[in-house]
Amino acid sequence: MISRLALAFAVGVTPAGALAQPAQSAPQTETAAAQSRADALLARMTQDEKLQLIHGYFPPMAARTPGAPVADMIPSAGHIPGIPRLGIPNLRESDASLGVANQVEQRKGDVATALPSSLATAATFDPEIAYAGGAMIGSEARAKRFNILLAGGVNLTRDPWAGRNFEYLGEDPLLAGVMAGEHIRGVQSNRIVSTIKHFAFNAQETGRMIMDARLDEASLRESDLLAFQIAIERGNPGSVMCAYNKVNGDWACENDVLLNQVLKRDWAYDGWVMSDWGAVHSTEKAALAGLDQASGQELDRALYFDAPFREALEAGRIPQARLDDMVRRLLVGLIRTGVLDAPVVTTEQPIDYARNAEVAQRAAEAGIVLLKNDGGVLPLAGTAKRIVLIGGHADVGVLSGGGSSQVRSVGGAPVEIPLTSGAAASFARITWHASSPLNAIRAIAPEATVTYVDGKDPAAAAAAARAADVAVVFATQWTTEAQDVESLSLPDDQDGLIAAVAAANNKTVVVLETGGPVLMPWLEKTPAVIQAWYPGQRGGEAIARILFGEVNPSGRLPITFPASADQAPRPTPPGLEALKSAEAAAAANPGAPQAGEIQGFAVDYAEGSDVGYRWYEREGKTPLFPFGYGLSYTSFAYSNLAASSADQLSVSVDVTNTGARAGAEVAQLYVASGDRPRRLAAFARVNLAPGETRRVTLTAEPRILAEYDTALPGWRITPGDYRITVARDAAEPGLSATATLSGSTIKP
Repeated sequence: MISRLALAFAVGVTPAGALAQPAQSAPQTETAAAQSRADALLARMTQDEKLQLIHGYFPPMAARTPGAPVADMIPSAGHIPGIPRLGIPNLRESDASLGVANQVEQRKGDVATALPSSLATAATFDPEIAYAGGAMIGSEARAKRFNILLAGGVNLTRDPWAGRNFEYLGEDPLLAGVMAGEHIRGVQSNRIVSTIKHFAFNAQETGRMIMDARLDEASLRESDLLAFQIAIERGNPGSVMCAYNKVNGDWACENDVLLNQVLKRDWAYDGWVMSDWGAVHSTEKAALAGLDQASGQELDRALYFDAPFREALEAGRIPQARLDDMVRRLLVGLIRTGVLDAPVVTTEQPIDYARNAEVAQRAAEAGIVLLKNDGGVLPLAGTAKRIVLIGGHADVGVLSGGGSSQVRSVGGAPVEIPLTSGAAASFARITWHASSPLNAIRAIAPEATVTYVDGKDPAAAAAAARAADVAVVFATQWTTEAQDVESLSLPDDQDGLIAAVAAANNKTVVVLETGGPVLMPWLEKTPAVIQAWYPGQRGGEAIARILFGEVNPSGRLPITFPASADQAPRPTPPGLEALKSAEAAAAANPGAPQAGEIQGFAVDYAEGSDVGYRWYEREGKTPLFPFGYGLSYTSFAYSNLAASSADQLSVSVDVTNTGARAGAEVAQLYVASGDRPRRLAAFARVNLAPGETRRVTLTAEPRILAEYDTALPGWRITPGDYRITVARDAAEPGLSATATLSGSTIKP
């Protein structure tokens, strides 16, 4: 039942025309102390020492670079030699979105704890879980001798087929920004640096090294850049990693607007900007546009920040003051995060992997989303004596995403399939973590007969399902960095498998292990579906506990699931056909490498700042499942909506658990005005016992209420009426009210 309230009140952080100060990412005294200390170190450096800090080696290829200190390197993502006489240690970098990475086992036998995919963490809507995951990864990294983690991925999901969606935090700038900021804070609590990446607008993998992402400044500020801004304010990362692609005509790593104007001027960011590996295209332009360090230099076409930088400096084309600023920023990042004061770890330290596995499992359990549960099929009844699991290698493990975030997890990889072609072939393998849903379910239901069939033969799977009380189909879709998904349909005719099993057993449950949304032509005939994402190294246990009700599902979708591919702004990746044609030409003529090259291309983002659920509302499209959606084994009710006009727009509501089980609810505050669609302005996850009511207060992020005004420049909250809604997802009517705001402005 929808309750409508009419509320009129004035909200104004500042009088119209005045500029409020943005949130501070660190106390000014702390920042001043770091800068003062950095200046003192800088004054003691020789020119050669300064120059050695602005470019980093890529250990797998460093042997080809004259003078590279190969003996000092850990096989990993990056290495920058330190300056021992000044207390600056070797800077050792590891990929780390989901754990300390060791993609193709450069370090033989080295394992780490694998979190579920970042989309799963985002689905928890729980900043504490994001922080705990970051803190766990950071602790393992320090024990393994790393002091810089290439973590903090926050690129917004604009397309459901993007190959790296699993590594990011969804489509909403507030949710993504908050969760990324907390993850970064967790990493850096170990006195190591976390980056935030990929700055900015790295929205697809197809042609990521050559594409030009184009969007007007206001829309970019209100969407992708706002996610970065919120994350930087909350997490204060030591470094920002710029992206591969162009943004509005300039490469991200030599983009004066992004690096000098937005990041360093408007946001007053004082750490350093490092390049992505292979993302540098020049020396002078990049340095003058704000790039402070060339990372993994052997992957660039030239060692732009090595000898060419020295020559440009000596010729006066790069001022000495610019080099000093580059080094100062690096030092500030190291000082602020505690790297320079932390004891240097010279030998690997013991790690409590059992304790860390609990962090991964908690994140998976809180992020699994119950999409459908007709007839109360779930949780699985204790009377189910014959259970068959079908497909997805559920007998041995759970799927993980591919690319630089791949973790060699504790327990090993029971299934690992090398790639024979494609952009990811050199550094990605299709990998399962050793967390068997079959074993986990047998442990929970020891009295039941639990069997497994591989699902390769739909008829055999249907026969097995027909003989069981419950059939659980594990459907998988592997995605990876460097390649986008060509189709939103499940691969290998898994749709046909699910349809056959559902026709044979009316108690069929589908468990999706995917990198993002997939189409579900079998949905109407399947009573229960859960979205498990890539659930990490304890994914089998987490799935089993959800299925049997030991954990009440509480995840909410951080990304819209379309009903058809053509609902999204772009049904397929731009540039994909050209890429496939070029690959075919190269395969036909392997003696001509240029045959495989494609020209750069532009992608114009017609949705502007209306990313994800905002696009669906604007276009009047009804998705399969909306952003914020998720079911529970209990039920919740909202009542007594009220709003406050203190210093910020604040809304309070009673949330009641009206069911018989304890559970967690995610209250979501949406704001809309004029013809602008709903925008998530605040959220809160609350745990409730059966029958319990709790008063929840949601305070709106002011920049979500505002529009970015390039003429100001800054954020402008226009005076007038705003529709506020507290709901369980972006499409639910929920409880609504009208708020009249007096208007205000906020600095960029």
